[in-house]
Amino acid sequence: MGWPELLKRDGDDLFDHYRHTLDRQGLERGTLRLIFAKAQNKFQDPAKLRRVIADLIDAETWTILGADVKGDAYEGLLERNAQDTKSGAGQYFTPRSLFQARVDCIAPQPGESVCDPACGTGGFLFTAHNHIVGHHKNLTRDQLRHLKEKAFIGYELVNATARVCAMNLLLHGIGSEKSVPVVVGEDGRTSSEKDTIERDDFWATTSNMQLNFVQHIKTLLKTNGRAAVVLPDNVLFEGGAGETIRRKLLHCTNATCTRSCHRLRP
Repeated sequence: MGWPELLKRDGDDLFDHYRHTLDRQGLERGTLRLIFAKAQNKFQDPAKLRRVIADLIDAETWTILGADVKGDAYEGLLERNAQDTKSGAGQYFTPRSLFQARVDCIAPQPGESVCDPACGTGGFLFTAHNHIVGHHKNLTRDQLRHLKEKAFIGYELVNATARVCAMNLLLHGIGSEKSVPVVVGEDGRTSSEKDTIERDDFWATTSNMQLNFVQHIKTLLKTNGRAAVVLPDNVLFEGGAGETIRRKLLHCTNATCTRSCHRLRP
């Protein structure tokens, strides 16, 4: 059933067992189910599959490597893929320095919940995870369990990207068989700039996707919640809906605008 069974097989026998293994993994619970659901064998040659399993993967002792090492390796692959194809996993690859700047703005704490309403491959979420772990060296068992299973949630429109995100987070120590940190679906968002979004919890009705996204983020915040949002310079400095939203932000939140981020505190 496990890795030893793959190692001792070859040829068509390996192909069949590998395909059945993917199917079984797709029936697991939690994060594994999201990662392997409807997974397909993309190898055309059994010899190449055998080489990847025996000569490349099995040559390393992955079980003794920490989550940071495995996660960084996976992140490196995602970044290289993005450089080769302009966008990675169907999404533009956001520079990790930009994630770090946003996380520094909100300074997440142990016991808090962190949400990314457009999580992509999960960079913001695991950067927030690393911030908490790096700034709090003596986390309790309950705090560590919360960090792994309850602290993070990301929303992603594209199923394939959500799969990559789930794997990325799992390799960084986020998610388990009990919890899935990624939700596939719109969650009230708009996927087209031409759509005029009308919601009772929005301050203004507009077809401007960026303004709608700011309003959507506002609705996700709990009392005393914090958000860091990167926007083009002109988004909150135009008339009409932009002016309405800007006034509401200044009136209803402790909003700080810089050229790098907007910090919102309702």
